[in-house]
Amino acid sequence: MAMRRAALLLLAALVALAAPAGADGDDSYRVKFTVAVSPTEKGDFILEVHPAWAPLGAARFKELLDANFYEGVRFFRVINHFMAQFGIHGDPRVGDQWRGKKIEDDPVLQSNRRGTISFASAGPGTRTTQMFINFVDNRRLDKMGFSPFAQVTEGMDTVDRIYAGYGEGAPSGRGPRQSKCHKLGNEYLEKEFPKLSYIISASLL
Repeated sequence: MAMRRAALLLLAALVALAAPAGADGDDSYRVKFTVAVSPTEKGDFILEVHPAWAPLGAARFKELLDANFYEGVRFFRVINHFMAQFGIHGDPRVGDQWRGKKIEDDPVLQSNRRGTISFASAGPGTRTTQMFINFVDNRRLDKMGFSPFAQVTEGMDTVDRIYAGYGEGAPSGRGPRQSKCHKLGNEYLEKEFPKLSYIISASLL
């Protein structure tokens, strides 16, 4: 009897661990982004953040949100049928304060499906402030270590309208060069890439 009870308790624990995101006990929260998708048009989307999916990534996102980091930030690398990348601050002095604050990697517990958001990286242990929203199901990114921490739950039509005309960044494409983004900030982007969509505000709901 004791062994059967122990087995049942173990089974219950395993079921609890396997409970889907959004179940009772999930500490998820919602964030509203207002975006200037073009010089004359703006839109909103709502992100639901799930710390259980990627605790370190979600914590860094909240840290950036609390610091009002996202206001004025451009979607500087936007590739149709792939993703929209952002997270380089418009003021290089602010950006420099964050570039050395790398966080460790989270295990990949969710797939990079359409509408999920993950941190970008340049290799293991290099995540800082850059992230991307998946336009489509990019499951190949799962094996590369990109761990989603949130999902767009409303306003994906706004995300789909983020300007993608510049495409891949230089030198591979004709879009912004990341080194110049870090060095010159929005001054460089506004002058040479004026059509880039950007974040007007980001706030907790």
